[in-house]
Amino acid sequence: MPITTDTLRCYAVARTLFTPTTLAKAITRLGFVQADPIRAPARAQDLTLRHRVKGYHAGDLERRYSALDIEEDFFVNYGFLPRATQALMHPRTPKTVLTVARRKQMDAVLDYVRAHGVVHPRAVDAHFAHGTSRNWFGGSSNASTQLLDDMHYRGLLRIAGRVSGVRTYAERIAPEDVPDPQQAMDALVDVIVHKYAPLPERSLGELINHLRGGTPQWAHLRREALARAKERLASATVDGQAYYWPATENPASRCHSPAEIVRLLAPFDPLVWDRRRFEHLWGWAYRFEAYTPAVKRVRGYYALPLLWHDQVIGWGNVSMVDGQLQVELGYVAGKPPRGTHYQRALDEELDRLRVFL
Repeated sequence: MPITTDTLRCYAVARTLFTPTTLAKAITRLGFVQADPIRAPARAQDLTLRHRVKGYHAGDLERRYSALDIEEDFFVNYGFLPRATQALMHPRTPKTVLTVARRKQMDAVLDYVRAHGVVHPRAVDAHFAHGTSRNWFGGSSNASTQLLDDMHYRGLLRIAGRVSGVRTYAERIAPEDVPDPQQAMDALVDVIVHKYAPLPERSLGELINHLRGGTPQWAHLRREALARAKERLASATVDGQAYYWPATENPASRCHSPAEIVRLLAPFDPLVWDRRRFEHLWGWAYRFEAYTPAVKRVRGYYALPLLWHDQVIGWGNVSMVDGQLQVELGYVAGKPPRGTHYQRALDEELDRLRVFL
């Protein structure tokens, strides 16, 4: 069967909104879960996982993190990923060269972490009194927190868990085997494709470029990694745009028929993350407006894309007020779909959201 826009849309929905499973299996299948600290009504990682994990409740990932074989780290952006995938990106060599003084600071903090096992940034700051320093956006931040973040990024520390949302740190024990750069890059590209496919050619290239954050030491290998990916992936040109997906999958399969389900998705859900693909498959522009001045917002501070069958038909702004779920919906067509099927499916989604929250 020919690959069409309708084919790609049904395929994209079906492959990422798989049958809910356990938390560990869902993270493995996704390959990476993007994190965001905003809670409106819950963090992005929780909003993403609730569609894919049986009986998931807001905060389950944070509560169960220490028991899972996963890590917090930077990939194409910051989030959670299997420990084996994280190991492919280390030893990480940032562009910023350590000074002798900075290296001494890190060695002292590492000795402190080894002596205490798991440390809170406040304890490190109280012990070393590093003071404050200028952060990346020009403000003032706790220097100990910045040092811990730098040590985490360099692979000296790992995130052990969180206390009231604040990351705690432990020593990261590096595997003895050092990954082969080319093989590691190919494996990381496969994680990208598996999560975000079907991918427009330009989006595939941009995501591989984003690997410079997770693997700065291999930035020069990205172009060759993209070329190898195009050779091993399946592809088709739809509406003049080349799309790529895993060679073992068939977008035209009849198993991709859409379900009569309404879903309110996270702004960073893999189904809607690629705004270029979003506009091609659904015919309108969705923008994340949390950092847009209020007077310029079109759809709301934290508008959640609203999926019905295989169509993203609008958005919802959701909050909890005095323990009650408050929902404001907007529709691209200006009004909701006609008939009782949609209203019943919407009510079921809002019930699931209440339980989740």
